[in-house]
Amino acid sequence: MARDNKFFRSNTELFVILTILCLVVLWTINRVFAPDTPGEEPRDPPEIETASDVTVANIPLATGKEPIEKIFVQSGCPVCHTIPGIRVAKGQEGPKLELGTNARKRLADPAYQGNAGTEWEYVQESILNPGAYIVAGYRDHVMPRWYGQKLSAAALDKMIRYLLRIEGVP
Repeated sequence: MARDNKFFRSNTELFVILTILCLVVLWTINRVFAPDTPGEEPRDPPEIETASDVTVANIPLATGKEPIEKIFVQSGCPVCHTIPGIRVAKGQEGPKLELGTNARKRLADPAYQGNAGTEWEYVQESILNPGAYIVAGYRDHVMPRWYGQKLSAAALDKMIRYLLRIEGVP
């Protein structure tokens, strides 16, 4: 009598596959939550709860190796901005960051006086030189001008990629 051709031929095969899957999951978790420097314990960023807490001394350097939510949180962005997809980012001091939609609108705004020619450049300029364009209804000099000192190129690129994916809901 011919045996049914099953996906797994034996319990041993199933066990090996599940073991490999578990090892991959554990390795991934370790890579995501491991400290940046071997032997160094991960540190929580300082508590940043108000816009006045967002000071150059309170913000650790973001390397770009961190998960995107951690980069935004440790940089203090959620204090002032609502950022869709970043669960703690419910700030009202700055505009909602739906730059997948708003970057092109702001570049076309006659009030825009910056140097960006693309949406990517606009978002980068908004982080590094936030006074280049002030969104209507918000004040100038609220967003710190020193983010270039606290964001590596990799962290900045990761943030821009994330922000440009966020489309506003009409």
